[in-house]
Amino acid sequence: MSVRFRVNGVEVAAHTAPLRRLLDVLREDLDLKGTKEGCGEGECGACAVLLDGRLVNSCLVPVGAVEGCEVVTIEGFRDTRRHAALSEAFGAAGAVQCGFCTPGMMLAADAILAANPRASRDEIREGLSGNLCRCTGYNMIVEAIAAAARKGEGLW
Repeated sequence: MSVRFRVNGVEVAAHTAPLRRLLDVLREDLDLKGTKEGCGEGECGACAVLLDGRLVNSCLVPVGAVEGCEVVTIEGFRDTRRHAALSEAFGAAGAVQCGFCTPGMMLAADAILAANPRASRDEIREGLSGNLCRCTGYNMIVEAIAAAARKGEGLW
């Protein structure tokens, strides 16, 4: 079966089984390695992508469900002003250590701020609840997102 969708602004056709995980198509077929596999059960957020602007765990999405949709991975997000603001804030706050969770955290942060550019720290924590980080704890990540929101006024 052929599934047609857009990834990072580019039309693609995946010739694969429709129940295959979007995560596997992104990593194996499209060579987009920024989307990580952590738990494979939708619990950790390492595989997070934006699907038509919504944050989803790509390990839970069958590729057949993305027919005609827009998928944004960290590779596509990386070229945006929003990413630049978040990246600077994450670095300044010391919110990145090993980096494994960072792509999912960055996309979660964007989704949080897109929904509410003035999100409180509690709202940020709630928005990150589907993303696990074993290195930093979450205080530095929350601070980074709050700082990005302040400095990036008008981006979200």
